[in-house]
Amino acid sequence: MTDIKHGLEVLKQNVKIAPVNPGVYRMISNSGEVLYVGKAKNIKKRIVWYTKFEKLPERLKRMVSQVDKMEFIIAENEASALLIENELIKRFHPRFNILLKDDKSFPYLVIDEKEEFPVLKKYRGKKNEKERFFGPFANVLAVNNVIDTLQRVFKIRSCRDSVFKNRTRPCLLYQIKRCSGPCVGKISRKDYLEDVKRVIGFLSGKDTQIKEELSKKMMEASQKLEYEQALVYREQLKALSAVQSGSSVSYSALKSVDVVGLYKEKGMALIEVFVYRNGQNYGNVPFFYKNIEDIQSEEILEAFLSEFYVSHLPPKEIYVSHKLENKAFLEEAIKAKILTFEKGEKAKLVENAVLNAKGALIRKMSETMSIRENLAEMAKVFELEKIPRRIEIYDNSHNQGSYAIGAMVVATQTGFDKKAYRTFNIKYTDNTNDDFAMMKEVLKRRFEHLNDENKPDVVLLDGGLGQLNAVHEALKDVDLTGIHIIAISKGPERNAGKEFYHQKGKKSFALEYRSPLAFYLQTLRDEAHRFAIGTHRKKRAKSIYKSTIDEIEGIGAKRKHDLLSFFGSAEDVKAASIKDLQKVEGISKKTAEKIYKYFHK
Repeated sequence: MTDIKHGLEVLKQNVKIAPVNPGVYRMISNSGEVLYVGKAKNIKKRIVWYTKFEKLPERLKRMVSQVDKMEFIIAENEASALLIENELIKRFHPRFNILLKDDKSFPYLVIDEKEEFPVLKKYRGKKNEKERFFGPFANVLAVNNVIDTLQRVFKIRSCRDSVFKNRTRPCLLYQIKRCSGPCVGKISRKDYLEDVKRVIGFLSGKDTQIKEELSKKMMEASQKLEYEQALVYREQLKALSAVQSGSSVSYSALKSVDVVGLYKEKGMALIEVFVYRNGQNYGNVPFFYKNIEDIQSEEILEAFLSEFYVSHLPPKEIYVSHKLENKAFLEEAIKAKILTFEKGEKAKLVENAVLNAKGALIRKMSETMSIRENLAEMAKVFELEKIPRRIEIYDNSHNQGSYAIGAMVVATQTGFDKKAYRTFNIKYTDNTNDDFAMMKEVLKRRFEHLNDENKPDVVLLDGGLGQLNAVHEALKDVDLTGIHIIAISKGPERNAGKEFYHQKGKKSFALEYRSPLAFYLQTLRDEAHRFAIGTHRKKRAKSIYKSTIDEIEGIGAKRKHDLLSFFGSAEDVKAASIKDLQKVEGISKKTAEKIYKYFHK
């Protein structure tokens, strides 16, 4: 129940007691639900803004009418307020906040200079102080392009340590001149480390300095009549020049910049982030928002920057497509300069980001339109009361009863909602070869947590009448009003496209062969199957991994770590000879024999 007068009165009462400090405020309904979490440089002034009801957008008017109480947290400064706001948003998921759904982690390039022959590798996750990190890169493709460039120019290795240590002859990368062959002594450590220094220089934006150094080295080698070495330097110079000639001059001044462009249309918005570091384009990545009809572009962009740069290292400058009301607050909070441009080269970069955002959103809208057409057809064919907003698809996977899991995939009107996917380790089913019993357990456990927010319109099962009856039996005590359960079974000769569909109390039927709806439903089922199989394999691999090393008597955590660090994987440990096992620090001949005997019983 909503009450505008009550909500406004709550706000006016809180204005009297609200602090004038920077901090975070929460708006809470009478049921205890956190409706909204916000930050402000001056909390009191921000609350006053909400009391001007007529000037608020519809979304915030609805929120104010539901407010029953408020809570405040005073922060030390703007940066602290931003961190607290982000933490509370992740904890409570307030429905009136603009939530960033696509929480992507960006990849980096990393080099450990302390290694004998340092390797260049891709990395995701928390950074440490032992290694040199370069990036972030917007996507793996951008990382691969840079690795390809560096291999062509400097021939630095990219193989795993276990492969590197066990090679007896050079690999294909050496043959095609993408690696200098340090594994088999084709290059001295001194010369290899010189190349590593140049790689670090290149990734740090010191291209000109590297070219001058290579040119000097080439001349010195020629004067000493070391023509073969001079040729190596010349080839590096040529490759580096070719790389530089392919890059845009307009990027050269962009040492640490993110360009953020937003495009909004028909209740959806897409933000495109382009990453530039040390004069190079490190790729771009999109972020999609939906159901934002009455939210201004500036508010969406501000919410994005607030959330995104709490979990991602900000650059020195961020170029944005819209002027922001709380620009000064955000700059102080995320420790980066936020800039907008009316004209010039930098304005063109922002325009390009917006153009990419527009193109990506149009593609997304086209895809969504196709999905909605299929859902409308589905509602008609299966006699549903309304077009489904949430479909849950279930499948099981096991290996002759071992490592049994159930999987749930969620599809919405805008595509698959991968954050809503769930897996269920089968706990209570004695016979895990019994697919019906497994499905009953999975659905029973899932529907124990049913609420208005996660209630599906359709449950789609991979199976026939047996699965359908099993699920109805499992859910006999659950109120299934508004929930339609459909089973999809393989057709004659298990041909895709000739599936049969089953509903309780209705005659089973097949859709028209290769119709758009049939293809869509197959896509849903296949996604559940893919997710179930993938999760099952991970569980099985983890179990195999644990049994192969953890169960060897006398092999504790440290020895296990040393073995895996040396060989790279449990399979490589299994394949190693007693002599090779002894090369690992801390592994005596007796222990090596024990490990070898365990794997070769």
